[in-house]
Amino acid sequence: MPHIPKRRAVLIITASIVAIAFGVLVSLSGFYADWLWFKSVDFTSVWKTTLVTKALLFVVFGALTSLIIITNIVIAYKRRPLYIPLTIEADNLERYRGQLEPIRRYVVAGLALVLFYFAGTAGSTLWTSWLLFKNSTPFGTKDSQFGLDISFFAFRLPFWQSLLEWAISTIILSLIATVIVHYLYGGIRLQVREDRTTVSARVQLSVLLGIIVLIKGGAYWLDRYHLALTEGKLITGLTYTDVNAVLPAKAILAGIAVVCSLLFFANIIRRSWVLPAAGVALLVISSVLISGVYPGVIQQFQVKPSESSKEAPYIQKNINATRVAYGIDGVKVTDYQATIATSAGQLSKDATTISNIRLMDPNVLSATFRQLQQIKPYYTFPFSLDIDRYRVAGVQRDTVVAVRELNLAGNPSRNWINDHLVYTHGFGFVAAYGNVRDADGKPSFLVGDLPPTKGLGTFEPRIYFGENVPDYSIIGGAKSTTPVELDYPDDSSANGQKNVTYTGKGGVPMGSLFNRLVFAIKYQEQRIVLSNLINKDSKILFERNPRDRVAKIAPWLTLDGNPYPAIIDGKIQWIIDAYTTSAGYPYSKKTTLSGATTDALTTNSASITAQADVSVNYIRNSVKATVDAYDGTVTLYQWDATDPVLKTWSKAFPNVIKPKSAISKDLLAHIRYPEDLFRVQRDILSSYHVTNASAFYGGQDFWRVPRDPSTFGANANAQPPYYLTLQMPGATKPSFSLTTPFVPVGGRENLSAFASVNSDPGPNYGKMTVLQLPRSTNIAGPSQVASNFEAKPVVANSLSLLRQGGSDVVLGNLLTLPVGDGLLYVQPVYVRATSNSASYPLLQKVLVSFGDQIGYDDTLQGALDQVFGGNSGTTTTNGSTSPSTGKTGTSTTSLAAALASASQALKDGQTALAKGDFTAYGQAQTRLKSAIAAAIAAQSQK
Repeated sequence: MPHIPKRRAVLIITASIVAIAFGVLVSLSGFYADWLWFKSVDFTSVWKTTLVTKALLFVVFGALTSLIIITNIVIAYKRRPLYIPLTIEADNLERYRGQLEPIRRYVVAGLALVLFYFAGTAGSTLWTSWLLFKNSTPFGTKDSQFGLDISFFAFRLPFWQSLLEWAISTIILSLIATVIVHYLYGGIRLQVREDRTTVSARVQLSVLLGIIVLIKGGAYWLDRYHLALTEGKLITGLTYTDVNAVLPAKAILAGIAVVCSLLFFANIIRRSWVLPAAGVALLVISSVLISGVYPGVIQQFQVKPSESSKEAPYIQKNINATRVAYGIDGVKVTDYQATIATSAGQLSKDATTISNIRLMDPNVLSATFRQLQQIKPYYTFPFSLDIDRYRVAGVQRDTVVAVRELNLAGNPSRNWINDHLVYTHGFGFVAAYGNVRDADGKPSFLVGDLPPTKGLGTFEPRIYFGENVPDYSIIGGAKSTTPVELDYPDDSSANGQKNVTYTGKGGVPMGSLFNRLVFAIKYQEQRIVLSNLINKDSKILFERNPRDRVAKIAPWLTLDGNPYPAIIDGKIQWIIDAYTTSAGYPYSKKTTLSGATTDALTTNSASITAQADVSVNYIRNSVKATVDAYDGTVTLYQWDATDPVLKTWSKAFPNVIKPKSAISKDLLAHIRYPEDLFRVQRDILSSYHVTNASAFYGGQDFWRVPRDPSTFGANANAQPPYYLTLQMPGATKPSFSLTTPFVPVGGRENLSAFASVNSDPGPNYGKMTVLQLPRSTNIAGPSQVASNFEAKPVVANSLSLLRQGGSDVVLGNLLTLPVGDGLLYVQPVYVRATSNSASYPLLQKVLVSFGDQIGYDDTLQGALDQVFGGNSGTTTTNGSTSPSTGKTGTSTTSLAAALASASQALKDGQTALAKGDFTAYGQAQTRLKSAIAAAIAAQSQK
């Protein structure tokens, strides 16, 4: 062996140590960065609990799997025969043994490590199942078939089944490894006629086979309980055949499996495989006959001839369980004798609902917000805006809201410093009235501009945490240093902008060289270490998306796909609805979250996160979460105090969820009923509004969500639910609600029902009301109404003209409103120029339908009056509507809207005059005059 010089050997050793240390540092950088992040948000308890649980399961499952398999290999090797008869087969195996023997110990050690790693990795994935099993909380409701609390099926059964799967796979691997070793070392000799296995081999194999069959018996027994969760062709849960055939069959098979395992254990003493083989044959034949043929015979000859009556008790169990599991057991279904006749003054009793008709479509106005409020190209707004409500002049107003976030792609000067140290945050909150437009069709902004106007008071406008922020930003610094971060553009400043230094508590400190090195490795960016702009007071912000932050802190929660911003206690807070789910509620219908929540909005909007393809049969909106847009503080509030799933997770992660009483009054005012939950519930309600087993079996009264009228064709997606302030028939006051229509299952598009859920916090929050239309009445559904609009010559000709000459028509949300003792449809019509990229939709027309009558006018008032004989019974002012008697107090709303429109027109005029754009100035003056006239008219009604 050549001699290596001492100096060279030292260099090699040093280089090896450095390489290993660097490899360890790289692999642990993400781990350490995670710990720093959890420390910065004050949720290290979650990090520790999750880590310890995963590590414990990794070690336990890895060690047990490796120990069991390696122990069987060692036993097989030590019990190998000392003398092997000479045969051709033995001679060939001898060569393999000769090659293996020098490295045998290393092979076994390597196999042990491989088994430990892969089994441990698989075992660590069971951390959620283990925590649910360990902290199981009773539901307080027992399953009617087995007399067990629901918690057994939801929390305990899944872990028991996982344990059996692990056990049987481990023993099978042990069996395979044992057979290989015995064959290799002569314990199994296939070419001899007698004594093909040695006594040691037979004993070991008999024990392993007996254990496998015994575990299979346990699986058969647990399968009995799993029948309550099995999705069948008719329902979820046990059916007549399951109870009378499959259930006893599983018990019999479990008993046969135990007997069969005893036969294998008896083979330890006997020298024949006949009895164990007979036992296995009996188990296989019994499985086919008892578990397959017999239930099929029962189903074919007892159930099918009178299936509706035989299955009725089980269908009823399914209906009751499903309604409870999805929280729709308290839904009130009311017959609504909707009229299609129209008459003058018909809407006089519905003035409050009419006054709140939202003409501003949040899914259309994004381009309008960008053009009017983006200010600079490095700002942007989401594809879909949000709906909330605020009190303005003492009146609750529906508003279209969004925050002005960063758009680094729009920055013409892209480099690392600008992307991560200068352009660090968005700025401002923008809100527009939901039912007001100016003379040009633009929305009337309640809050906007830079710096933001005071329409909703003073608040912290900086958006460091949002849905469109850089993956990381390095912020902060000493107070004495010159601010580096761009705050907002400001013409009064010498350099045309205001700069700022972040002073919030969010972020991970970057003062130490080690931390900088960790993040340099994490983001593969050497300038994090080398830049002199990063100092001892600097911090790094990452994991900045509000939804991602909540998901990281509470991975056991399912989050709504559409977080929304709100001004709460002087801060911009993101509000995220969070759900607890389970797939273990007996007899409850299973649904996939992705399928149940898919509609035209979730499919086409890039700003809404689609739900995962996860199967559930229980869901609760148990948590309301907030994320501070300035400092990233995450707060989780308990919302459903009765949910046993949340109670279970709260045991596993104590002190993570704050009590409901901690919700501030200001936050409570902006809580709303979550969209994805409502989507799931309406999907279930489309069938499970039928509470009679016989009617459910027939299926003739099932509904579906209508196709979105803005998407034509057979593959059109479902219409999304809409937030509206309305007063349902029979209600004493209006409420902020989430609504949806229903049409019959099949090809018909006439309206079957209308559902609304109260979104105002209080005793009626979550109260769902369904208005069911008479089956004999043909009320047009949304798709039919949309077709009727296009079919009316006046409308068709007007829309055709609007679509010509470099313009395009954008149809807004088609709203369904139960007013005037019937159903009113309202759809805003926007026009957008196609000649340039800076165009944006402007509200120009309003379509209205009631019964067979269609109205089409520049204003909602004009369209309503066309439908209701020249007088709808309400009067509208600049998009807001007030009762013609003036007795409901909504004239205050009209006055506020008119004044807001006047203020906006005045600002637009001043801006146009400063730019020398006299055409725009003239248009603004015209709008100002109209707004002043509207304000005078509204004042006269008070």
